[in-house]
This record gives sequence, structure tokens and C-alpha cells, in this order.
Amino acid sequence: MDVQSLLSALVQPAPQTDNDSVPAEDIDTTFSSDCIDLASASLGSRILSFSDEFFADASNLINPQPPIHRPGVYVPTGAWYDGWETRRHNPQPFDWVIISLGVASGLVRGVEIDTAFFDGNHAPEISVDGCFVTGEGADEKVLKEGFLGWSEVLGVRACGPSRRQAWKVEAGKIVTHVRLRMWPDGGIARFRVYGQAVPVWPLETVEVELSAAVMGGMAVKCSDQHFGRKDNLLLPGRGVDMGDGWETKRSRGKHVDWVIVKLGARGVVSRVMIDTMHFRGNFPKEAWVEGCDAEGEGVVEEEDTRWSSVSPLQAMGPDKEFEVRIGVGMEEGERTFTHVKLVIVPDGGVKRFRVFGRKA
Repeated sequence: MDVQSLLSALVQPAPQTDNDSVPAEDIDTTFSSDCIDLASASLGSRILSFSDEFFADASNLINPQPPIHRPGVYVPTGAWYDGWETRRHNPQPFDWVIISLGVASGLVRGVEIDTAFFDGNHAPEISVDGCFVTGEGADEKVLKEGFLGWSEVLGVRACGPSRRQAWKVEAGKIVTHVRLRMWPDGGIARFRVYGQAVPVWPLETVEVELSAAVMGGMAVKCSDQHFGRKDNLLLPGRGVDMGDGWETKRSRGKHVDWVIVKLGARGVVSRVMIDTMHFRGNFPKEAWVEGCDAEGEGVVEEEDTRWSSVSPLQAMGPDKEFEVRIGVGMEEGERTFTHVKLVIVPDGGVKRFRVFGRKA
């Protein structure tokens, strides 16, 4: 099914009640296994325009890191805040910011508004709109005055001070851009748009990064993520420091850690890449990769009997990309997978995990 067909099938009016709200303590578990943050700057999402950012920059909204607090720190406009904050007494009904998603398009499943450390100056209410515009000049079209392509993703919702709040979007929309509206003004620390990437696939003969987040890949489960989140493994590029990789806590005795990745599409895997960039004293000693074909399943458990070896045990080292071609030192023949599992011995940090192949 192509993107336009999906758009026609899935676009429905968003619910208008607060029955879709997610308790703060459940936000991560609700969205972590089958969604990514489509609006994250780490995916390549960009702020295109905004109504105002007098007190704090709109770009902070899509920072993948949690907001921080610096009490007593002042800048020329006032107190320093890690978020987006507009002027008081907005003469318009709302302030707004427009974001171009870092994926080709995305199916929205949830929205989070974090007003951390905004207390007394937080946004009283928000709403979210989306549009589907592709091709040359898409961003310019969205920014034109009088653009009529916006449709509601999430209706107006009340926000509280200094807290995480989220809502499910049950009737998801496929969008390329989102508009956050803040009624009437105030501050928001972070804006997350949870969902699944809807990629544009090349010809089936072309090798592609099947595990990439922008191609629909998702890290669905892991043994531990004490120092760095599993989702970082599938991001574009090689990151900026040790903080944007996957890192587990120290272990004692015989131990392994693991992460399970659902590929963006069922594919014939040709090679895998394990990158330990920035991990110089805390890289894994060794690693190997397993795969299974479980089409139609979201999460495959670590102990599932369908896992089979994809790559042999590989010695790891600091700050380096390690490539393993499938079939070298193993039985020959094409192998098709929907999920792969990276196992590290005994623990440590990995910056990126990439699985290459062609769509089956």
C-alpha cells in the first residue's frame, strides 16, 4: 500500500475528550515498544517557523535530551529556561511553531507536552495540527500565509505546570509537518510526537539500512539501558558524544546484555555494522547478532526459539565501526529477517547498530 492510500485509510477526526490522556508514569511504557519521537532533532526534524520566542528558543522543543533547570541564571530577556517561551499578553488567540519531521512521513500515535520547570509561566492549553505535503518546495508551501492543508491531530488539551503530560492519538494521521499551538502564550519545555515512520522504499534490488529509525526500524526491547537509551542505536549519523548511544550498567560475573530491533521491513540481510564511537573505556568486549523471521509480530522475546545466528562472535574495540558481512564464516545462502538481536558481552556501550540489506 502506498503512502497516499494509507493516508486515505487512516486519517480520521481526532477524539475531543481527555479520555485519551496517558498518566505521566506510563508515558514511556506506553510508547517505547512501538513508537519513536518523530519530531526529535536527532532524526533530522527542524523548526521551520514560529510566532514568537522572546524568552526561550523554539528549537529547545525538539531536543531529545530531558529538560534541565538552572535556577538563578539570567539572560538579557530574563530567567534562563530550557524550552520555548513566548511573550506575555499575546494579542492573538495562540502562539505557534511549525516543525518539519525528520522522516519522509510519520503515522502519529501520541503527543507529549513537557512543561518541566515552567511554573506560573507554563502553557495553559495546547493543540496539534498536521499536514501531508511532499516534493520540491514542500516546506515553503506549508509556510505560505493562508495555507489550508492543516488538519487536527489533537484538539485543545489543558496543561499543568512543571509536568509531563501525554495523549494517545487513536485515529492516527500520516503527516510530514506538525504545528503546535499554545493557547494563548507561555512556556513548554519539550514537544514529542510519538508514532511510526512511513518511509519511501527504493527498488527491492537496492541495499538499504533496514534498521534505520527513518525507515521504520524500532528498538522494541532490551535487557538494560541504564546510561543510554536503546532507541539511540538506530538514529542517523554517528552522534555527538557518549550520551546519544546505548549503554548498560556494569555487570559482575558471567553476563550478556541485548537489544531487539524490529526492522522497518522484512528483508534479506547482507551486512551489519556495530559502532562504538565515543565509547573508549566502556565498549563491549565482544558482540554477536541473531535474527528471526516473525512477520506481523511487534515484539519477539529474547528467549524465543526462532532466533538463529546472523554473525559470529566478534571482538569489539574502542571508538570504531565494526562491519560483519553475512555469510562470512557461516552457512551460505540468503536469509530473510523481520527482527534482529544484538548481544554484547558482558556489558558496555554501543553508539549505532545498523542492519543493511534489501527489502524482501
